[in-house]
Amino acid sequence: MPQMNKGGKFIFGKSLIREDGVIRLPEQAISEYDITSEGRVYLFTGSKSTGGFCVTRKGLLEPSLLGHILRETDGLKDYTAEQGKFIKYKGRSYSWTNITDDGKIILSKEMMSFLKIEPGMKLLSIRSSDIAFTMGAYGRLLEESMKHEDEIPVF
Repeated sequence: MPQMNKGGKFIFGKSLIREDGVIRLPEQAISEYDITSEGRVYLFTGSKSTGGFCVTRKGLLEPSLLGHILRETDGLKDYTAEQGKFIKYKGRSYSWTNITDDGKIILSKEMMSFLKIEPGMKLLSIRSSDIAFTMGAYGRLLEESMKHEDEIPVF
């Protein structure tokens, strides 16, 4: 389901948070962002309007205008910060975790609690920018997606 309305955000699909914290990212997002290529991804808190989290990787974030986040946040760039521990930086929080070749990440109970998400939720995968995509937990886009439930793939 590319767009829910003319000029709207591009939707990759929905990802179910499984009981063990596993989330499989949508195939098109995996491909478009080459998100599995480094074996690790960065997660950062989503916007106030969508919640959830955004997903990117070092090869996209580091050369971008937001690359300073990696340079100025201890332990992120070199992955020496504890995996899954969120570090606050200028209004958002950042973490890293491993990703499998087929696009699965595992969120610990602590990560889910921090992000205010839980098993059984379906996160809406939204193209955000050329460096990250959002896994939205609530808001207008998620509500609109309910009207197109049968058109949006679930991963």
